[in-house]
Amino acid sequence: MSDIVLPVDVRDNTGTGAARAARRDGFVPGTLYGGKLGPVAIAVRENVLRKAINSGKFLSHMVTLEHKGEKQTVIPKDVQFDPVSDFPLHVDLFRVEADSVIDVEVTVHFINEDKAPGLKRGGALNVVRHSVELSCPAGSIPESIEIDLSGMEIGDSVHISDVTLPEGITPTISDRDFTIATLAGARVALEDEEDEVEEGEDGDEGTEAEADEGEEEGEGSED
Repeated sequence: MSDIVLPVDVRDNTGTGAARAARRDGFVPGTLYGGKLGPVAIAVRENVLRKAINSGKFLSHMVTLEHKGEKQTVIPKDVQFDPVSDFPLHVDLFRVEADSVIDVEVTVHFINEDKAPGLKRGGALNVVRHSVELSCPAGSIPESIEIDLSGMEIGDSVHISDVTLPEGITPTISDRDFTIATLAGARVALEDEEDEVEEGEDGDEGTEAEADEGEEEGEGSED
């Protein structure tokens, strides 16, 4: 059973007008679909849904729906927000069982940045993917994927093959070893190196000019 429990009401009416009426009453309209049953129009209290979203464990995690004493596990698939007020406008929920294999986006976390020599030398971590889509049992969705940066040097990359995934969990992209992050040289460090090279070249030119002048003076003395 999941930590988040959402009491829901079943909506008899659907459509734009019914959805607006639900929002006026303090509810967020939604749709429950998937499994052997057909789609069902539901409504969740706005304050209850917002609390679940703010927990950080809502999207792509198992949630328990409760309706008239009956409970059902689902996976939240999408929440639509008002672009101005950030008010939740609609929620989509998908029926699952604990052993159902589903595709979910899992956040990537990086650890031991202080143990990466490349970062200490001024390198910059270039994150290619902030999350990775994984196929996993609905009851065993990892909170995140941890990537250890210990020992990484400038020019090194982290690929999905470098990540140890829990048993029974696989990346949905299986036809290539895709990149998650790279450790690149910082632009500032590169510019400093270029400036040092230019200064060195200017110094060499100055030395050559002084040598030429010395040779001319020597020739004049012989005459």
